[in-house]
Amino acid sequence: MSKSIKVLVFSAMCIALASVTSMIKVFEFPTGGSITLASTFFATLPGFFFGPAVGIAAGFAHGILQFFLGPYILTPVQVFIDYGLAFAAFGLSGFFAGQKFGYQKGYIAACIGRWFFAFLSGWIFFGEYAWEGWNAAAYSAVYNIIYIAGEAVIVLIFISIPVVSNALNRVKTMALQ
Repeated sequence: MSKSIKVLVFSAMCIALASVTSMIKVFEFPTGGSITLASTFFATLPGFFFGPAVGIAAGFAHGILQFFLGPYILTPVQVFIDYGLAFAAFGLSGFFAGQKFGYQKGYIAACIGRWFFAFLSGWIFFGEYAWEGWNAAAYSAVYNIIYIAGEAVIVLIFISIPVVSNALNRVKTMALQ
């Protein structure tokens, strides 16, 4: 199998796993956002396996799929931020692929990138939902960090378990062969 086909197949499998697990919501917030069954973890794997360019492209593709599975449309810019940029940020994981604790560092970077775009969208487009006494930026920052960090903590604990980390290294080796 050629390397480009293997990259495409592994990335597609990760996007599929991310999409399926995104539908399994552990907790869903009333005005958007949810803690899922580790969908963000699967969305970061193409970056871990193949680097940031592939990771960003796979994240963007995952965002397009999420848009088609359950769109929320206010404006084209909001759609691009929420579904394009926010999901492409999962590819930031690829910048840490070769480092010690790279899975953890990359996952944190991906979540920070995702949070930034969710915050930006919330601040610009969803400020009207701010809690009483809160300005739109503070509301968006806190609201989005709650569900993104909630899932991130669960995933970070999971990927820090040695047997899981070793399994990820084996899958990465298989993907790169």
